[in-house]
Amino acid sequence: MKNYLIYILFIIAISIGQTGCTKFPDSINVNPNAPTNASNAQLLTYAINHMADEIESSYGILYAQHWAELPYTDNSRYTVVSFDFYDIYSQPLENLYTILNAKSYNVNEGSEANQKAVARILKAYYFWQITDRWGDIPYTNALKGKDNLTPTYDKQQDIYTDLFKELKEAVAQIDNGNAVTGDVLYDGDMDKWRMFANSIRMIMALRLSKIDATTGKAQFNDAMQAGVFSDNSESAVYAHLPEANYENYWYTVDEVQNRQWYWTSATLVNYMKPLKDPRLPTFAEKNSHGDYVGVPYGLDGDAIANIKTADVSYTGLHIRSQNAPTFIVTYAELLFAQAEAAKIGWISGGDASAETFYNKGIEASIRQWNRNYLKDYNASGNPPEKNYDPTDTGDTTGLAVLMAQPSVKYSATDALKQIGYQKWVHLYTNGYEAWAEWRRTGYPSLSPAPNNNNIAIPRRQGYPTTEQTINGTNYKAAVSQQSGLNGKDDLTGRIWWDK
Repeated sequence: MKNYLIYILFIIAISIGQTGCTKFPDSINVNPNAPTNASNAQLLTYAINHMADEIESSYGILYAQHWAELPYTDNSRYTVVSFDFYDIYSQPLENLYTILNAKSYNVNEGSEANQKAVARILKAYYFWQITDRWGDIPYTNALKGKDNLTPTYDKQQDIYTDLFKELKEAVAQIDNGNAVTGDVLYDGDMDKWRMFANSIRMIMALRLSKIDATTGKAQFNDAMQAGVFSDNSESAVYAHLPEANYENYWYTVDEVQNRQWYWTSATLVNYMKPLKDPRLPTFAEKNSHGDYVGVPYGLDGDAIANIKTADVSYTGLHIRSQNAPTFIVTYAELLFAQAEAAKIGWISGGDASAETFYNKGIEASIRQWNRNYLKDYNASGNPPEKNYDPTDTGDTTGLAVLMAQPSVKYSATDALKQIGYQKWVHLYTNGYEAWAEWRRTGYPSLSPAPNNNNIAIPRRQGYPTTEQTINGTNYKAAVSQQSGLNGKDDLTGRIWWDK
């Protein structure tokens, strides 16, 4: 995707063999420009950079119908079945595995405990993302290199169990020693790493609401009590910069590659516009007629050809600016999770608590998306010059109007639907997370691409096609052992928690 830091995991030093010559010391044959070992700080930076790469994918955003395609609609019509997970294993996960298995640690890059804790948290995050997309995956025997080139697939239930353990133990492992360096997510703030790990665990726990509520409730409460995000400033946000190596992927697509293929969907606009939702001007641009009009989702042939770009709304300028941030896990997302937990009885307070969390979630979402410095560029139409600032408290103009809308104002009868819809809006462009929540809750109500041979919205992604060749026995076992797949490795099968 993007040209980030040069991948430095396995750089082999070039040496000059000298037969029968021992006149010079060994150091004379070492190339100083080809180091044999990468620093843990560099490995960590690369692993964090890759988080944005995974979120900035059109597939999840299209599955969740935040966006629609124009003029090419293949991805909206689910033509791609098999997806590679090798780059996640071979790049960020391999980096993190190297940190965790280092023979020694440079304390100037953080105490050994802190380096390992952060690596464990990120490793858990990546495996959570992988298993929620594919289901059963190589886990226990993965990342063994030449010692195991054909790893077995662990069941998703077992993976979740181990990830809960890993996240909790990683938090306990953090000590008062030197903070980690190379940390482009939290700049070495170990307290925020604690909150990030607990927040992930809380969201993961809610995934079990339909499949194992007992475990989910216990993990949810334990994580919440351990300390999660309490303000937007603590959210996990990848702050892109106005330079090629660290720019937002959608800027690359739009400005560098000149591919104006992704537009705000009619599904989203038709929900937000009647509510006078103040986030819509950030999410979308007005068309040439001064109005917000979304592109119908998943059209093909003559239907899509008849849509004129001047008549519909492109994605918002801030979403595709070079330095537009990528939101990974956020405070508002946790508030919506707590609202749902209160409603279903996982935490105390019933509807009173659910309403409080729900209202706070909407406010936090608007503050996140409509930050104060965006007012200037919204008025001028020019790209924002400022980079992401976690201390920006945000602009709440329009909040009261939105909260007064009958369909938004908390209702004990429709609470789960309301929470689901607002979480979907909030997760704009974090497509895989929005898609996961849609699979779990059924909200929002989405229709698949029309006139598409009755192909349903995907429930998972198919394994890489090369797995059938290089890891065929374990691949076949993985497909057959998952009852939700019905013996088929396709988009229609359901992963373990998707009931």
